[in-house]
Amino acid sequence: MNIYFQRNFQRGFGTYPLKGEALRTAVHAAIAAGYRAFDTAQMYGNEAETGAALASSGVARGELCITTKVHPDNYSAETFLPSVEASLKALRIDRVDALLLHWPPADGDVTPSLRLLQSARERGFADAIGVSNYTARMMHVARAVIEGPLVTNQVEFHPLVDQRKLLAAASETGIPLSSYASIARGEVFKHGLFAEIGAAYGKTAAQVVLRWILQKGVPLNTMSTKPENIRANFDIMDFTLSSIDMERIDALNATGYRIIKPGQLPWAPEWD
Repeated sequence: MNIYFQRNFQRGFGTYPLKGEALRTAVHAAIAAGYRAFDTAQMYGNEAETGAALASSGVARGELCITTKVHPDNYSAETFLPSVEASLKALRIDRVDALLLHWPPADGDVTPSLRLLQSARERGFADAIGVSNYTARMMHVARAVIEGPLVTNQVEFHPLVDQRKLLAAASETGIPLSSYASIARGEVFKHGLFAEIGAAYGKTAAQVVLRWILQKGVPLNTMSTKPENIRANFDIMDFTLSSIDMERIDALNATGYRIIKPGQLPWAPEWD
């Protein structure tokens, strides 16, 4: 597993769509549960609030892993680096642990924004860089364009969508996947299989889903505002799903449920 994610226990706390007091309370609950990796983005409009919440958490900066993502509207030579500097200022840090491109550009030509991303790392604005919502083809282009490692392609990843092509591309390119929408924004709970399997392990349906993702070799991001759910989402390292149960869950890939569909956003590509 990529050392970047080893360091952060493979479990990150996502901040979308939280703002204000709800964000501050959730971040502090996540800290108390054990989370040290936090994910935000320019697009979320909550970098400053995330930075304030982390600054007031009492956890030393060196123990935190902070990821943010550049908005596609800032993929120009004039706006890219200034937007990253603004993100750092909002987050109250001098460099981000991981800086990602949030979406491919609308025209599908990923090379210019990748080169700008590399320049941000060269300027010292980020310890590591990566991408998000890239197709397999785009992952191969990124591997050819970027000098040095790309730490992730953050994508929608849960049992209700078949991401085998992206998993294969991750193996081929050395760009690991990580997940967002890890429980498909609650859609997984419409399938009784997860609760059925969870009962055998003394775990919840959500914990089964998250454990399945980890056993696919994919680090994950989760979000909740309820302290009990935040703790439960973190408490998934003390059991292992059997190969039979993994295969039963794999079968739900055929559901084909996606939160973000092609054309739903200007930057959403034709998915693999």
